[in-house]
Amino acid sequence: MREISRRQLKKAAGKALIFLSLMALMMVPGSSQTMPTAAPMMTPESKVATWTNATPSSKRVVLVSIPDRKLALLEDGKVVKVYRVAVGSSLSPSPSGEFAIVNRITNPTYYHPHVVIAASGESPIGTRWVGLNRKGYGIHGTNEPRSIGRAASHGCIRMRNRDIAQFFELVRVGDLVEIRAERDADTARVFGSGAATMQASAAAQPAAGQ
Repeated sequence: MREISRRQLKKAAGKALIFLSLMALMMVPGSSQTMPTAAPMMTPESKVATWTNATPSSKRVVLVSIPDRKLALLEDGKVVKVYRVAVGSSLSPSPSGEFAIVNRITNPTYYHPHVVIAASGESPIGTRWVGLNRKGYGIHGTNEPRSIGRAASHGCIRMRNRDIAQFFELVRVGDLVEIRAERDADTARVFGSGAATMQASAAAQPAAGQ
């Protein structure tokens, strides 16, 4: 009886040891035997990895050179399009600096003190409006195509209606807009190194509209 009891106790102790070993294994982080959870947990590290592995969108920059009277659209540093534009006159110069596109409006209504003009061929802002994060300023069309290439606006950047329609489809809210008041290495690389063509009448008589 004593021999049988010893064997039974030894066998029971062995089972208990195996049970305790299995329980310990189940508590080890990273083990293939860990208990499954109801749903995978999102850690800060996994969020960073997801963001890092995502394909970043291309970076668009709109570069305007006031001396050159030109606007260029760059994507990932490469020139996509270059347009001739009108810039602010000497009485109402275009602001210089870095801005962002905050809205895009098709067939905008023109508002001026005591003047409201619905979208039409007579609208001073043309068929498209690309607004900047400086109140009252934007890039738009015009009813004065002959003003393109001159310093003739009230501070906005004017484009021909056919050009603004194309440009409108290429940019998005949030894109960077850099307006340069002087020529520099960037404008020379994009627009050429020649001296800007200045028109004598550009500052004398600003055209109607923006």
